[in-house]
Amino acid sequence: MKVKRKKHKETGLPKLEEETGIDEAAEELQQFLLLNSSQPEEEPRVRMISLFGEVEEERASELCFSMVALKEMGRREALEDPEDIDSPIITTYDPFTFSLSTYGGSAVEMFAIYDTMRMIRQDCEIHTFGLGKVMSAGVLLLAAGTKGKRKIGKNCRVMLHSVIGGSHGSIHNLENEMEEIRYLQEQHIKCLIEETDMTKRYLNKLLNRKMNVYLTAEEAVELGIADEVV
Repeated sequence: MKVKRKKHKETGLPKLEEETGIDEAAEELQQFLLLNSSQPEEEPRVRMISLFGEVEEERASELCFSMVALKEMGRREALEDPEDIDSPIITTYDPFTFSLSTYGGSAVEMFAIYDTMRMIRQDCEIHTFGLGKVMSAGVLLLAAGTKGKRKIGKNCRVMLHSVIGGSHGSIHNLENEMEEIRYLQEQHIKCLIEETDMTKRYLNKLLNRKMNVYLTAEEAVELGIADEVV
Protein backbone atom coordinates (compact mmCIF):
# COMPACT_ATOMS: atom_id res chain seq x y z
CA MET A 1 0.00 0.00 0.00
CA LYS A 2 1.16 3.50 -0.72
CA VAL A 3 1.72 6.51 1.44
CA LYS A 4 0.89 9.96 0.23
CA ARG A 5 3.55 12.45 1.23
CA LYS A 6 2.80 16.12 1.35
CA LYS A 7 4.94 18.95 2.65
CA HIS A 8 3.61 21.06 5.49
CA LYS A 9 3.17 24.59 4.19
CA GLU A 10 5.09 26.25 7.04
CA THR A 11 7.69 23.76 8.26
CA GLY A 12 8.37 21.70 5.18
CA LEU A 13 8.09 18.52 7.27
CA PRO A 14 6.69 15.45 5.52
CA LYS A 15 2.96 15.31 6.20
CA LEU A 16 1.69 11.74 6.50
CA GLU A 17 -1.80 10.69 5.55
CA GLU A 18 -3.35 7.68 7.19
CA GLU A 19 -2.40 4.90 4.86
CA THR A 20 0.23 2.20 5.10
CA GLY A 21 4.01 2.36 4.68
CA ILE A 22 4.54 3.85 8.13
CA ASP A 23 8.12 2.53 8.32
CA GLU A 24 8.98 4.19 5.02
CA ALA A 25 7.41 7.45 6.12
CA ALA A 26 9.25 7.34 9.44
CA GLU A 27 12.52 6.83 7.61
CA GLU A 28 11.79 9.84 5.41
CA LEU A 29 11.04 11.95 8.47
CA GLN A 30 14.25 10.79 10.14
CA GLN A 31 16.27 11.72 7.04
CA PHE A 32 14.62 15.13 6.93
CA LEU A 33 15.48 15.84 10.57
CA LEU A 34 19.05 14.60 10.13
CA LEU A 35 19.60 16.84 7.14
CA ASN A 36 18.19 19.86 8.92
CA SER A 37 20.21 19.18 12.07
CA SER A 38 23.37 19.72 10.05
CA GLN A 39 22.47 23.38 9.63
CA PRO A 40 23.65 25.61 12.48
CA GLU A 41 20.65 26.97 14.34
CA GLU A 42 22.44 29.88 15.92
CA GLU A 43 25.79 31.54 16.35
CA PRO A 44 28.05 30.10 19.06
CA ARG A 45 26.97 31.43 22.44
CA VAL A 46 29.16 33.42 24.79
CA ARG A 47 29.83 31.14 27.75
CA MET A 48 31.99 31.98 30.76
CA ILE A 49 33.13 30.73 34.15
CA SER A 50 35.35 32.61 36.57
CA LEU A 51 37.76 32.27 39.44
CA PHE A 52 37.80 35.33 41.67
CA GLY A 53 39.51 34.36 44.90
CA GLU A 54 41.70 31.59 46.29
CA VAL A 55 42.51 28.34 44.53
CA GLU A 56 41.21 25.92 47.13
CA GLU A 57 39.54 22.49 47.21
CA GLU A 58 35.87 23.45 47.07
CA ARG A 59 36.33 26.08 44.36
CA ALA A 60 38.58 23.74 42.35
CA SER A 61 35.89 21.06 42.48
CA GLU A 62 33.26 23.52 41.23
CA LEU A 63 35.51 24.73 38.41
CA CYS A 64 36.42 21.25 37.19
CA PHE A 65 32.76 20.20 37.15
CA SER A 66 31.66 23.43 35.43
CA MET A 67 34.31 23.14 32.72
CA VAL A 68 33.30 19.60 31.82
CA ALA A 69 29.62 20.58 31.85
CA LEU A 70 30.24 23.63 29.64
CA LYS A 71 32.10 21.50 27.14
CA GLU A 72 29.25 19.00 26.86
CA MET A 73 26.59 21.74 26.72
CA GLY A 74 28.42 23.22 23.75
CA ARG A 75 28.50 19.95 21.85
CA ARG A 76 27.29 20.13 18.23
CA GLU A 77 26.85 17.31 15.75
CA ALA A 78 26.39 17.70 12.01
CA LEU A 79 26.85 15.80 8.78
CA GLU A 80 30.26 16.30 7.23
CA ASP A 81 28.45 16.83 3.93
CA PRO A 82 25.00 18.37 4.59
CA GLU A 83 23.77 17.17 1.19
CA ASP A 84 24.72 13.54 1.80
CA ILE A 85 22.80 11.79 4.58
CA ASP A 86 25.29 8.92 4.50
CA SER A 87 28.31 11.12 5.20
CA PRO A 88 30.00 10.84 8.61
CA ILE A 89 28.71 12.85 11.54
CA ILE A 90 31.29 15.28 12.92
CA THR A 91 31.30 16.62 16.48
CA THR A 92 32.41 20.12 17.42
CA TYR A 93 32.32 22.09 20.66
CA ASP A 94 31.59 25.76 21.23
CA PRO A 95 34.45 27.52 23.09
CA PHE A 96 34.06 29.01 26.54
CA THR A 97 35.92 31.72 28.49
CA PHE A 98 37.67 31.21 31.82
CA SER A 99 38.32 34.56 33.51
CA LEU A 100 40.42 34.75 36.65
CA SER A 101 41.67 37.16 39.27
CA THR A 102 43.48 35.38 42.09
CA TYR A 103 46.35 35.59 44.55
CA GLY A 104 46.84 31.82 44.08
CA GLY A 105 46.37 29.02 46.55
CA SER A 106 46.90 25.28 46.77
CA ALA A 107 49.36 23.70 44.34
CA VAL A 108 47.53 20.36 44.23
CA GLU A 109 44.19 22.06 43.47
CA MET A 110 45.93 24.11 40.78
CA PHE A 111 47.07 20.85 39.17
CA ALA A 112 43.52 19.44 39.39
CA ILE A 113 42.14 22.43 37.45
CA TYR A 114 45.08 22.41 35.05
CA ASP A 115 44.71 18.72 34.17
CA THR A 116 40.99 19.25 33.57
CA MET A 117 41.78 22.11 31.20
CA ARG A 118 44.35 20.01 29.34
CA MET A 119 41.80 17.25 28.84
CA ILE A 120 39.04 19.60 27.65
CA ARG A 121 41.10 21.73 25.28
CA GLN A 122 41.96 18.71 23.14
CA ASP A 123 38.67 19.30 21.30
CA CYS A 124 37.19 22.43 22.93
CA GLU A 125 38.85 25.86 22.97
CA ILE A 126 39.29 27.51 26.37
CA HIS A 127 39.73 31.28 26.18
CA THR A 128 41.48 32.53 29.33
CA PHE A 129 41.30 36.13 30.52
CA GLY A 130 43.44 37.51 33.36
CA LEU A 131 42.00 40.45 35.29
CA GLY A 132 43.33 42.52 38.18
CA LYS A 133 45.79 40.02 39.59
CA VAL A 134 47.02 36.64 38.36
CA MET A 135 49.48 35.35 40.90
CA SER A 136 51.12 32.14 42.06
CA ALA A 137 48.88 29.18 41.09
CA GLY A 138 46.83 31.48 38.86
CA VAL A 139 49.71 31.99 36.41
CA LEU A 140 49.66 28.40 35.15
CA LEU A 141 45.87 28.49 34.81
CA LEU A 142 46.01 31.63 32.68
CA ALA A 143 48.74 30.08 30.52
CA ALA A 144 46.75 26.83 30.16
CA GLY A 145 44.19 28.38 27.85
CA THR A 146 44.17 27.56 24.14
CA LYS A 147 47.22 29.14 22.49
CA GLY A 148 46.25 32.36 20.75
CA LYS A 149 43.16 32.73 22.95
CA ARG A 150 44.79 33.90 26.20
CA LYS A 151 44.12 37.55 27.04
CA ILE A 152 45.20 39.73 29.93
CA GLY A 153 43.96 43.09 31.13
CA LYS A 154 46.28 46.05 30.61
CA ASN A 155 46.47 46.77 34.35
CA CYS A 156 46.65 43.15 35.51
CA ARG A 157 49.58 42.23 37.75
CA VAL A 158 51.24 38.84 37.40
CA MET A 159 53.38 37.24 40.10
CA LEU A 160 55.52 34.10 40.16
CA HIS A 161 57.22 32.45 43.11
CA SER A 162 58.44 29.08 44.34
CA VAL A 163 56.03 26.53 45.78
CA ILE A 164 55.43 27.30 49.45
CA GLY A 165 54.86 24.63 52.09
CA GLY A 166 55.06 24.13 55.81
CA SER A 167 55.09 21.28 58.27
CA HIS A 168 56.14 20.22 61.76
CA GLY A 169 57.09 17.00 63.51
CA SER A 170 60.08 14.68 63.48
CA ILE A 171 63.10 15.32 61.30
CA HIS A 172 62.11 12.34 59.14
CA ASN A 173 58.66 13.81 58.57
CA LEU A 174 60.15 17.19 57.69
CA GLU A 175 62.53 15.57 55.21
CA ASN A 176 59.60 13.74 53.63
CA GLU A 177 57.63 16.98 53.32
CA MET A 178 60.60 18.71 51.73
CA GLU A 179 60.79 15.98 49.10
CA GLU A 180 57.13 16.53 48.29
CA ILE A 181 57.61 20.29 47.97
CA ARG A 182 60.58 19.74 45.64
CA TYR A 183 58.45 17.40 43.54
CA LEU A 184 55.61 19.94 43.29
CA GLN A 185 58.13 22.64 42.37
CA GLU A 186 59.58 20.52 39.57
CA GLN A 187 56.12 19.67 38.24
CA HIS A 188 55.13 23.33 38.33
CA ILE A 189 58.23 24.28 36.34
CA LYS A 190 57.61 21.51 33.78
CA CYS A 191 54.03 22.71 33.24
CA LEU A 192 55.08 26.35 32.88
CA ILE A 193 57.73 25.35 30.32
CA GLU A 194 55.07 23.45 28.35
CA GLU A 195 52.54 26.30 28.39
CA THR A 196 54.80 29.36 28.03
CA ASP A 197 57.93 30.53 26.23
CA MET A 198 60.04 30.32 29.39
CA THR A 199 62.91 27.83 29.53
CA LYS A 200 63.84 25.68 32.51
CA ARG A 201 67.06 27.66 33.00
CA TYR A 202 65.16 30.96 32.97
CA LEU A 203 62.50 29.71 35.39
CA ASN A 204 65.04 28.28 37.81
CA LYS A 205 66.92 31.58 37.79
CA LEU A 206 63.68 33.48 38.31
CA LEU A 207 62.37 31.30 41.14
CA ASN A 208 65.72 30.97 42.92
CA ARG A 209 65.56 34.65 43.83
CA LYS A 210 63.62 33.52 46.91
CA MET A 211 61.19 36.38 46.49
CA ASN A 212 58.01 37.19 44.62
CA VAL A 213 58.63 38.14 40.98
CA TYR A 214 56.11 40.68 39.66
CA LEU A 215 55.38 41.18 35.97
CA THR A 216 53.36 43.65 33.95
CA ALA A 217 50.76 42.47 31.43
CA GLU A 218 53.18 43.27 28.61
CA GLU A 219 55.96 41.23 30.24
CA ALA A 220 53.54 38.32 30.70
CA VAL A 221 52.86 38.36 26.96
CA GLU A 222 56.60 38.50 26.19
CA LEU A 223 57.12 35.38 28.32
CA GLY A 224 54.25 33.51 26.65
CA ILE A 225 51.98 33.46 29.72
CA ALA A 226 49.33 35.27 27.68
CA ASP A 227 48.91 36.17 24.01
CA GLU A 228 47.33 39.61 24.01
CA VAL A 229 46.94 42.66 26.25
CA VAL A 230 43.45 44.16 26.15
